[in-house]
Amino acid sequence: MDKNTIIGFILIALILFGFSWWQRPSEEEQERQRAYNDSLMMAAAEQEAIREAEYQMALAATDSANSTMRDLGVFTACQTGSDSLFVLENEQVKVEISAKGGTVVSAEMKQYTTYDKLPLVLFDQDDASLNFTLVTSNNRVVETAGLYFQPHWLNDSTLSMEIELENGGLLAFEYRLPKEGYRLDWTVRTAGLFEVLSSHQHQFDAEWNFKLRQQERSKTFEGRYSGLYYKYINDDVENLKTDKDQHKDISGRLRWIACKDQFFSTVLVAKEGFDSPVLQSEISKDSRYLKNFESTFGLDYDVLHDTEVAMSWYFLPNKYSLLKSVSEEAGEYFDLEFNKLINLGWTIFGWVNRWFIIPLFDFLSRYISNYGIIILLLTLIVKIVLFPFTYKSYMSTAKMRVLRPMIDEINEKISPEKSMERQQATMDLYNKAGVSPMGGCLPMLLQMPILFALFIFFPTAFELRGQSFLWAADLSSYDAIFSWDTYIPLISRFYGNHVSLFCLLMAITNIISTKITNDANASSAQMPGMKVMMYLMPVMFLGIFNDYASGLCYYYFISSLITILQNLIFRWSINDEKMLAQLRENMKKPRKKSKFQQRLEEMQKQQRAMQQTAAKQKK
Repeated sequence: MDKNTIIGFILIALILFGFSWWQRPSEEEQERQRAYNDSLMMAAAEQEAIREAEYQMALAATDSANSTMRDLGVFTACQTGSDSLFVLENEQVKVEISAKGGTVVSAEMKQYTTYDKLPLVLFDQDDASLNFTLVTSNNRVVETAGLYFQPHWLNDSTLSMEIELENGGLLAFEYRLPKEGYRLDWTVRTAGLFEVLSSHQHQFDAEWNFKLRQQERSKTFEGRYSGLYYKYINDDVENLKTDKDQHKDISGRLRWIACKDQFFSTVLVAKEGFDSPVLQSEISKDSRYLKNFESTFGLDYDVLHDTEVAMSWYFLPNKYSLLKSVSEEAGEYFDLEFNKLINLGWTIFGWVNRWFIIPLFDFLSRYISNYGIIILLLTLIVKIVLFPFTYKSYMSTAKMRVLRPMIDEINEKISPEKSMERQQATMDLYNKAGVSPMGGCLPMLLQMPILFALFIFFPTAFELRGQSFLWAADLSSYDAIFSWDTYIPLISRFYGNHVSLFCLLMAITNIISTKITNDANASSAQMPGMKVMMYLMPVMFLGIFNDYASGLCYYYFISSLITILQNLIFRWSINDEKMLAQLRENMKKPRKKSKFQQRLEEMQKQQRAMQQTAAKQKK
């Protein structure tokens, strides 16, 4: 290598070295590069940690799944599957059936909505569950709620959810929903299970849990008419308490069990009945629900033979006429009596509602669509029916009023110490005048069955649900014209957080009616504090009825207006002087005493004799 070549290499090396030294990064640039490299390394480490965590979680989930796979013999493989939903629906209802458990997990009333216009779902997967407990021949406990069924569509209205076992055994839940109606037929079928299930078990043990949703505007008012109802086979309908928690062991077999809301019911019916049922109801602490129900019962089956257990679901509006017709059309079920889900009152009040109020209400509904007008006409008809009693009561009170000066004269002549003698003289005066002291009370008592029947009827009248009139958006709920959210001590507890206008008008008209009645009887003797109590009652009504159905308050308002008008007409048309003259004429006529009056006078004489004897003994 010559001298020039060596010098060239040296110069090239110096140039490269100098260029490298000149282009080297500064300390700040080197620090930024180190930070960048460190961030890349940290990101790679985090990604690796995430992949490791995901792997561990997947591994843990697999281990957990494997740990929950219990040894259920031939049912073990049925613990895994797809939780799919299958729909059956007609014009009235839509139900969903889950592959897991094979039971109905949702029911919707298609023709109705909640008070806030949402779809009216009676229950869904979070609200209800139904589970059968089976015991295998090797003493394994199998719960159908944890098993996955396979769907088989028999036709467009019939779905069979089946579990086919390795040995050829079959457990199937078959559902059939007709094109119309509120009934879903449910048949539990078993085949070839005599080798699988325990020979000592002769019943399917079932547990039905149900959370009753709030569907109406007032949760408190709705809760009063919601409860767990049940019917004995060939016997009456009963229910657990609606105002507190209750647990009850039933002796006997039940035809059906119903989770009843104010206006809708979910009913489970068994053809052969539910054996040894245990029922429980508790008031829900969850704001979304009214009550929590739990029902356990047994269903008979023959383990040695293929079995069919026939049941039915009913998803019903609580409309009296509809419930009655559904019960009558039930086919093999001859004693359903769903109409008794509606409490129409005890004995005589129930009779009045069934044979007078409901037929009259239904008759008016056929020709009039506005339920505010129907209530007005119903009130007028009731007032006309009660008019003879009202008139007789008023006339009796008027006679007592015009005789008051004569009674005052008797009281002045006879000292208070001679109370029996004073009472006898007063009764003689009434007898001669032809006036009965009970004449004003008896007509009022005869009116009470109708008045109480109407009080019971209006809150349960399904026809009023969602019906508007004037300012009331829903005649089955309160008609708030003003409301607030702030809790006010005493007021919020006893009155509520709203003002119902029909309730307010009802109280005002009652006060006016009381004033007119007191003015008309100003000269009559009244018990101390009675006037104050009469004025206090309308004020108490504000707290009692503020949360009630506006249809009921509207009825009372109209009824009070008619009562005021009647009393004014009676007062203007009756001449006290002429009435007194007529009573004086009656006193001149000889009157035959009734046997009751004779017995009463004889008792009074005996009492006076005993008082005189006691007075002599003291002297």
